[in-house]
Amino acid sequence: MNKKNHTTEPVAPQAVSAQFSDEVVKQRLTPNPLSQFSMDKDSLRLALVTAQYALRATRQQTPSTTNKPTGLLVLVNGMEQAGKGTAVKQLRQWVDPRLLKVEATIGYCPLNYQPIWQAHTKVMPRHGDVTVYFGNWYADLLYNVMRMALSDSKSEDHHAKDKGHKNINSLPTTTWQDYLQQQLIELQAFEDDLIANHTRVLKCWFHVDVDTLQNRLNDAEADPQFLYQVDWHSKKVVEKFNEVATILLRQQDDWIVIDGEDKSQAADHFCHEALHAMQTALVSSKTSADTTENQTASIKEALSETPDAGWQAEPSPAPEKFEPVNIPDCLKDIDDTKVDKADYRTALAEKQARLAELLRARNGRHIVFAFEGMDAAGKGGAIKRLVAPLDPREYQVYNIGAPMLYEAQHPYLWRFWTRLPNEQTDRISRIAIFDRTWYGRVLVERIESFASSAEWQRAYDEINRFEADLTKAGTIVIKYWLAIDKQEQLKRFKARQNTPHKQFKLTDDDWRNRDKWSEYVQSAADMLARTDTKNAPWCVIATNEKRQARLEVLDHAIKQLSAAHES
Repeated sequence: MNKKNHTTEPVAPQAVSAQFSDEVVKQRLTPNPLSQFSMDKDSLRLALVTAQYALRATRQQTPSTTNKPTGLLVLVNGMEQAGKGTAVKQLRQWVDPRLLKVEATIGYCPLNYQPIWQAHTKVMPRHGDVTVYFGNWYADLLYNVMRMALSDSKSEDHHAKDKGHKNINSLPTTTWQDYLQQQLIELQAFEDDLIANHTRVLKCWFHVDVDTLQNRLNDAEADPQFLYQVDWHSKKVVEKFNEVATILLRQQDDWIVIDGEDKSQAADHFCHEALHAMQTALVSSKTSADTTENQTASIKEALSETPDAGWQAEPSPAPEKFEPVNIPDCLKDIDDTKVDKADYRTALAEKQARLAELLRARNGRHIVFAFEGMDAAGKGGAIKRLVAPLDPREYQVYNIGAPMLYEAQHPYLWRFWTRLPNEQTDRISRIAIFDRTWYGRVLVERIESFASSAEWQRAYDEINRFEADLTKAGTIVIKYWLAIDKQEQLKRFKARQNTPHKQFKLTDDDWRNRDKWSEYVQSAADMLARTDTKNAPWCVIATNEKRQARLEVLDHAIKQLSAAHES
């Protein structure tokens, strides 16, 4: 680094591939001591824009380094008239506004048959970016909780604002306290998974006292549309909201509470928190990769002087030693039974008709089919027979390959979250069929070292939580592993090679993967053992007979849907 960069003048956002020298750590990455708020406005503005560009630079390295770019998601919630808009407006003025994304939603009932977070996943920041999100999933949660908490009174006039919204759920049957606590547990787990996948989360709760609120409601300024759609003029409503907020803030201790009595001071406080969050994300982008002992020591020393505000910037602990499971017989002993063609056609037609009947009688529930298996095991053929009796508008098929660049710049599961059936879209289909899935992380990404050991070993639990959130919301998840033996795979490869309209199915990767057959079988065994859950069990179909595999897929789908229909 040249001498010029040792001054306090702003430094151009050089690529952070400078490997985070001690000087860069001191100048850019050291989090500000938030308990003192010692920075004047000019210094704070300079620090903010410098951190913003440095964070963006972690994604723009050429060539890339071992750094792990990290995004920052700022959740803005709290009392109405507490200075939220003023604070975000000031932040946007003090940074480069082109590089700060601001999103806002109004609270509505959680949508049918999907987790409360699902409708909000498209706004996730790319790694290296910052997004400020008013409302978010907490607006939906608080809106629903307030409906429940006030449902025994006649103060539900705010309910009228729901007219025209096409997905108003009935109130949950549990108490609002139990519902709130359970949802908070699930949302905390979701946010923890975001953080583990390079998206830091800063949660800011703005608060004012009742008198200040009422004075601001009655002033001459136009009010924005309120986040939670409640009557803030009602003393009873405000008391109930504060009761709900108390439970939320006690259960989730990572919220930053900002006093909004003085809007200017609140805005400064918010900007300090945003700076600290960006700086911590910068540290995280390096400490999550390979850091030299000296650099790690410098970062830790800087952080040790900063009060903990719910941020953890040190690397995640090393995973425990991974113990592969014994390969089950179903992955080794592959059935070779032949099925008569005429019998197959008769059975196929009957099963397809029954499946279509069940799919259309599911009462609107979302369905996710997940197909995995060895190359050429018949996933495409099984899917083709599965959808044959359906109208093309009823379903979507997603052929999953390597992530696009913009997909790789989001949390690992993001590209699957955004493909789930979603009541928020105008698309009428509520059935999603995945040919290859989120299990790629513990299969091909594990074997080809596209994911680190820590990432793919952590993914089993992340995937189980993801599927559990879906099934708790009412989505039906049906998973298949199709198995064939190595000799049958070679036979099918050669048949594809010699069939003009099937040659596109065969790639160099397919041939190369054959050399790692035993590794794929072992990874499949580990996956099945760790992700076969009560609500999202695996169906293993192990046969070299394509016709038999297709019939078994239909049989299992019929069984699962029949059980769901009866429940």
